[in-house]
Amino acid sequence: MGPSKYKRIVLKLSGEAMAGDRGVGIDTPTISIIAQKIKEVHDHGVETSIVVGGGNFWRGRDSKDMDRTTSDYMGMLGTVMNALALQDALEEMGVDTRVQTAIEMKEVAEPYIRRRAIRHLEKGRVVIFSGGIGNPYFSTDTTAALRAAEIDADVILLAKKGVDGIYDSDPKLNPNAIKFNHLSYYEILSKELKIMDATATSLCMDNSIPLIVFGIDNSQNIVDVVMGEEIGTNVK
Repeated sequence: MGPSKYKRIVLKLSGEAMAGDRGVGIDTPTISIIAQKIKEVHDHGVETSIVVGGGNFWRGRDSKDMDRTTSDYMGMLGTVMNALALQDALEEMGVDTRVQTAIEMKEVAEPYIRRRAIRHLEKGRVVIFSGGIGNPYFSTDTTAALRAAEIDADVILLAKKGVDGIYDSDPKLNPNAIKFNHLSYYEILSKELKIMDATATSLCMDNSIPLIVFGIDNSQNIVDVVMGEEIGTNVK
């Protein structure tokens, strides 16, 4: 295996990816497989940070009968549970890992501090960002964009479950959906492609952060995309 394409990455994992085929909750064997691939990336000298979603526990925007702020905070707590599960799997494999939360819960994890996160990465530790950005009405996609800008990451790797890139329509509903290999952020916004929310897309565009959207169903894709293989959809 040759040199990696990137020095510092933000890997965005959806909550559904943590649930495996169960769809909800945490599937330990699935997390172990993902952790093994993250370890391979880490062992190759890539400074690795991760943003985890919480959709396997709770999606704030899906609750119609609950106060949106309360619902979003519940979703943030779900991301912390996923982060702790992933940390445990990585440390079982000997990978030094830190979880940082945007909502302070010092008995569980470190508070998010930008300089400390960068220092952890420089020391070869994997850093998992949880708790979203600490505010309601923002998705974990926005968290990935914000953290990537803050730590000066080379790329955001957006791992999606059930889809292998960006399409012009939902490939699960439209068998004739067309996949894009390359896109610009402007095209995502103008075509209203719902791969990320508009806030996250605009943040990436404003800070010129490359994005690669690929499928997580084959966990080897995590390693392959870091090594520079043309997988999924590249957005610049």
